[in-house]
Amino acid sequence: MIDDKSYPCSVLLIDDEPFAQDFIAHCLEGCTDVALRYASQSERVVELALEVDATVVLVDLRMPGADGFDVIRLLRRHRDTEHLPVILLSSEEDAEIKARAFATGANDYMVKWPDGRELAARVRYHSAAYIARKQRDEAFVSLRRSQEELAASQSALHQAQKMEAIGQLTGGVAHDFNNVLQIIGGNLQLLKLLGGVSESARTRIDIALAGVERGAKLSAHLLAFARRQPLQAVVVNPGAVLRDMDEMMRRVLGPRAVINTDIEEQLWSTTVDPSQLNNVILNLAINARDAMADGGTLTIRAANVPLGSRMLSELASGDYVMVEVADTGCGMPEAVLRRAFEPFFTTKPTGQGTGLGLSMAYGFVKQSGGEIEIKSEPGAGTSVKIFLQRSASEPEDAEENVPAPLFGGLETILVVEDEEDVRTSTVELLSALGYQVFEAEDAAHAVELIDSGAKIDLVFSDVIMPGKLSSLELSEVVRTRLPSAQLLFTSGYAEGVLAHEGKLDAKVNLLQKPYNADVLSARIRHLLRRPKPAGVASH
Repeated sequence: MIDDKSYPCSVLLIDDEPFAQDFIAHCLEGCTDVALRYASQSERVVELALEVDATVVLVDLRMPGADGFDVIRLLRRHRDTEHLPVILLSSEEDAEIKARAFATGANDYMVKWPDGRELAARVRYHSAAYIARKQRDEAFVSLRRSQEELAASQSALHQAQKMEAIGQLTGGVAHDFNNVLQIIGGNLQLLKLLGGVSESARTRIDIALAGVERGAKLSAHLLAFARRQPLQAVVVNPGAVLRDMDEMMRRVLGPRAVINTDIEEQLWSTTVDPSQLNNVILNLAINARDAMADGGTLTIRAANVPLGSRMLSELASGDYVMVEVADTGCGMPEAVLRRAFEPFFTTKPTGQGTGLGLSMAYGFVKQSGGEIEIKSEPGAGTSVKIFLQRSASEPEDAEENVPAPLFGGLETILVVEDEEDVRTSTVELLSALGYQVFEAEDAAHAVELIDSGAKIDLVFSDVIMPGKLSSLELSEVVRTRLPSAQLLFTSGYAEGVLAHEGKLDAKVNLLQKPYNADVLSARIRHLLRRPKPAGVASH
């Protein structure tokens, strides 16, 4: 039995005799769930059926103009009414006519004038079947849509898992790679410092050191993608960073490219590592240059994106600063676009690209708590938008940082490093600069040396070391027992030990591996020149 309330019927009656409307209405008089509409224009049956949202059509067989067979054909030809139930009403009890009706597409055949109870039952039956069919079709459509959305989610999850796995791998490789580079670079720099080499050998050493520097940049890109690069974030105005890069960008793109800069007035500030942001923008500009081999336009925009903006509706919520780098180059097809952020993926010829520019940008932005979006079409150029969270603070005036020349001192330095070759080259380098140097293979041995009463002015410690004590625990010992000593960390892969959410505390002094003699000398002298806290006696 069909529940009247669950299956409301909308009946469209097509008949050239108005009497038919009165008869059918009388048959359905007690059916509160049935709505009856009447029309005599058989040619407009499709339009009328859609207008009244019919679930059953009752049509007279014999009518002037389009007869019942024509009405069935009209309904079956239209995609929105092809399955709509049709009950053919006829005064003829003829098997041939019935067969023809069903062959044409009728769902039922009733001889005029039927019993009201039978008519109501058949109308309800066909209406319920039609509604059930529609619900089934809608369910299938919904299921297919859900399956497509699930497949898209699974694909996105797979991509995220793949990116994370690649990130972990590249981070570990970069750590070991940086230590190897430090061993090579440290010993080469020591050779130069000790002297006694010919001019030709010095040239070879400089070439080798240039190779070490290239390797260091490659490693830095890998760490940036892996989000293992400690960020020395400060409050900056992105507009100021972009304006400072203007001349460099013009040199990079060359005379054939036009550069348009659109920086919003009163641009908000953000907390970010300015040097890393500079590298990201520069890499995006280089990609744009390569995509515009025959010239084009590079547009650099910076704008405020307030909470609720449609621009960020699918990515995040909150107040953001948007930096966009857009070009009019060759663009990317969908298959390439999906892999654009993968490290080492590139469509450039061999030797013309590492495939790390976009992956480094992706890692940096994510580690900075922002979002990145790339859109591209073949022949329509590429747009990369970076969204960085708005900072409640304003940028501070940058201190003038004048690099110190390479020279040493008479102070005492404790080098804590578990890699023997790295430790040996660093100790010899600092000794050559005139410092008194102690060495320890881990934090525990360093604490023993401190407890022995050794007078130490600066502790130069690796971050990641084996042993019972961590580098952080060593730093607490130094602050407690050597309050006048400075502390300088070094690492090729800090892995969050010194950083919170990938960002270094402003009080932490970190020198990234591989470092050269000039940088190490400058950082040490800078720290040793700092005034000692009040009440602390000098050694």
